[in-house]
Amino acid sequence: MASNKDIFKTGLWDNNAGLVQLLGLCPLLAVTGTVINGIGLGIATLVTLVISCGIVSAVRNILRNEIRIPVFVLIIASVVTVIELIMNAWFHELFRILGIFIPLIVTNCAIIGRAESFASKNPVLPSLLDAFAMGLGFLFVLMALGGLRELLGSGTLLANAELMFGAGAASWELSLGDNYQGFLLAILPPGAFFGLGLLLIIKNLIDAKLEQRTNTADLATAVTQ
Repeated sequence: MASNKDIFKTGLWDNNAGLVQLLGLCPLLAVTGTVINGIGLGIATLVTLVISCGIVSAVRNILRNEIRIPVFVLIIASVVTVIELIMNAWFHELFRILGIFIPLIVTNCAIIGRAESFASKNPVLPSLLDAFAMGLGFLFVLMALGGLRELLGSGTLLANAELMFGAGAASWELSLGDNYQGFLLAILPPGAFFGLGLLLIIKNLIDAKLEQRTNTADLATAVTQ
């Protein structure tokens, strides 16, 4: 089994659900008009991943192969229902904005994928770590894409923060000024595709740079030996 460090790095970066596996793109592209929207959906997805994968790992040895997928879906659906009720009660305005994409977490391929490929084959603690890393990686992509689109499209950052963090967070909003006219394409659906493409380019450039640095270090080590 991989070390905890490798599991965390894989979920957060190497096998990121949004930037590498390209899973969960429907909510990823649909709700990222602002950072707060992205954070709200990202946290809901992260919590669903952690709880669902923990339960799946705990019951993996008592499930028959013929029924494991329906049971996984039932577990995920139950967790999402609880999260949906909590958000409706405590974060009602944000819940209304996110709308159908909260219950649609049940169908997120990233969640059922981790339950099947990792949690159903590993002990509870590694499964929790893997789910947390995957959820955190997905959350960061939602935040980055939401921030990029909000900044370019509206000239603001952290608008409507009070919907998640309370009335005191209203002062958190940053603005490029009243003279900024905004870039309409950024907040329209095509802007989500362009924004995601830009994030993919940035990640690939970083990976290429890291690989080049590693190869250079290995070559230098080989020469000195």
